[in-house]
Amino acid sequence: MLDNGNFVLYDSESRIIWQSFDNPTDTLLPGQRLLEREEIVSSASETDYGRGNFRLKMQHDGNLVQYPVNTPDATPYDYYASETNTDGNVSLNLDRDGRLYLLHNDRVTLLNISNGGLPTQGSINFMRLDVGGIFRIYSLSLGDLNLTRRWSSTEDECAPKGICGINAFCILIDSAPECQCLPGFVFVQSVCSRNFSVQGCSKTDNRLRYDMRTVENTVWEDSSYEILQMMMNEEECSKACLDDCNCEAAFYKDGQCKKQRLLLRYGRRSLEDSNVAALIRFGTNTVPDIGGDSDRKRIIKNEGRMDILIIGIVLMSIGVLTLSISVIFVRQRQKDYMKISKEAGDSFVEGISLQVYTFQHLSEATNGFKEEVGRGASGTVFKGVMQNGLKMVAVKRLEKEFAQGEREFQTELKTIGKMYHRNLVRLLGYCFDGDNKLLVFEYMRNGSLANILFNQEKRPNWEERMDIARDVSRGILYLHQECETQIIHCDINPQNILMDDNWRAKISDFGLAKLLKQDQTNTITGIRGTKGYVAPEWFQKQPITVKVDVYSFGVMLLEIICCRKCVDSSKNEKRQFLRNGFTTVMQQGRLGVWWGMKRWMRVKWRGWQR
Repeated sequence: MLDNGNFVLYDSESRIIWQSFDNPTDTLLPGQRLLEREEIVSSASETDYGRGNFRLKMQHDGNLVQYPVNTPDATPYDYYASETNTDGNVSLNLDRDGRLYLLHNDRVTLLNISNGGLPTQGSINFMRLDVGGIFRIYSLSLGDLNLTRRWSSTEDECAPKGICGINAFCILIDSAPECQCLPGFVFVQSVCSRNFSVQGCSKTDNRLRYDMRTVENTVWEDSSYEILQMMMNEEECSKACLDDCNCEAAFYKDGQCKKQRLLLRYGRRSLEDSNVAALIRFGTNTVPDIGGDSDRKRIIKNEGRMDILIIGIVLMSIGVLTLSISVIFVRQRQKDYMKISKEAGDSFVEGISLQVYTFQHLSEATNGFKEEVGRGASGTVFKGVMQNGLKMVAVKRLEKEFAQGEREFQTELKTIGKMYHRNLVRLLGYCFDGDNKLLVFEYMRNGSLANILFNQEKRPNWEERMDIARDVSRGILYLHQECETQIIHCDINPQNILMDDNWRAKISDFGLAKLLKQDQTNTITGIRGTKGYVAPEWFQKQPITVKVDVYSFGVMLLEIICCRKCVDSSKNEKRQFLRNGFTTVMQQGRLGVWWGMKRWMRVKWRGWQR
């Protein structure tokens, strides 16, 4: 046991074979580091040092983030983040004086989390992730072993997600957290359980009546299965939930009603979202036990039977009417389906679930396809507005001759209809109406990478360009390695990289994509892609692999670094092709010197651009 608190095991040659500093639990001591991809986990309780409910992770992207345990490393689950995005190699460090900070590349202080400056004489400072999910810095007096809290990551003890468990929410009473169950639930062995049995899904059962109870100003994990827009008030949202057998709760805010199923997680009272209401389905007994003489019982019993008879007749009539309408509707849908099947084939949308639009609907949404926002390898993209002006979309209209257009249409549907990744443009729906083939995508407000990269006024700085490169590489990695079906995009270039509202880069235009079968690593196909980005194996008629995308990405990476096009006809013949300059310095062995000079010039003059 070393003086700094590190417990070390040595072998017979005095070499370290294990040390506690490399295996942190819930605490960091001075000199101990939390390295990239490592995490610490809170204890189960103050007396149980097993694995608890919260974790603090040093992510590979440079962010220090807190999550509940057993959740993905994703934004919807975090409740603390340092917001220090970098290219990685960041560690969390603690000094003897209590200064907690993030260090980049073992040299540069990226962020001072706590100020430090705590006295060290006769005491030890350490950081701990507490049972309640908040990490704090404590000072332990070595004389009387008195423990003093010196700093906290937050003073809101309800901030950690999941502190109160399932179907419960956290409120602060005199700055102390208190857990309360949802209406209709009670604590049973520290777990919120229903205090009534669910007998059916109608508003009124044999002895149970349902209504909705409101829990004001609370926020929860949103796992809605249906979202209703343009709701006038909470009463409309409550009625919509009561009429739905699957709905057990709903969240209402600003005219939007989100239907939920139980169990609800991560609930807490929030004054920031003071106009949010959680509506909970609640059951109450309404038919009490009846006493008195037998005649009164008989009268009530007969009245009950008559009510049942009347209700039965009404329900039967409604059922017959509903069945008739359903038969007519189903037959009409079958006719429409058969019409589509004859024109398009039965299997081209097999296995995907997308919104189907009519050509007239999309024509109205795009105002007659007037506002063109871009062109891809397989069609023209127009700006559209849906949901009464609340949602903007991008509508891609395939304009090539029928056979090729249909093939590309089916390719794009099959390729991205099943995919979802934050660095891929999301497909929302489609239209297949004879020769009219259209795809509906999420709208990317900031245009393409080419629009900003080759524009002197919009040109991003070095850090922003590196973020863009990382975003594109993550999208390509997903296509090549993480999809169920390996996909070769075949046309990676700045025109097909779009920027969302947060300036995150996303890959688009899968009209030329090539899908590989399972266990297939290459394929033979004709030349695809854009001039300047096409890999040499296309021209050599060699089998095509995912490396053609890597080549195109490499060309685009040179463009991102230098902020100029890979082929620029305005320059002289020697400088017309961007890769020629890199080829020359590589052949002469000067690439490292050239790159070092570029970095030195960038630091020396921040305004310098290629």
